Amino acid sequence: MDVASLAELLKETSERHGAFEAVAPPHDWWDWYAAYIDARQGGSDPDAASEAANRYMAEVKQVVLPAS
Repeated sequence: MDVASLAELLKETSERHGAFEAVAPPHDWWDWYAAYIDARQGGSDPDAASEAANRYMAEVKQVVLPAS
């Protein structure tokens, strides 16, 4: 991946993480970023990548979003 593409993916990841960050208990942002980027590089669209990152945080890191 070239630098410009990586920068764009990181920007997208930051924007998507904002919704999680706003309601999640304290967590390490890089864990969510890594799961999101892994999903995007695996072919997931942004919505599916967000879901994958949220699932990773809940299942692996025990950072669970409050019920809505």
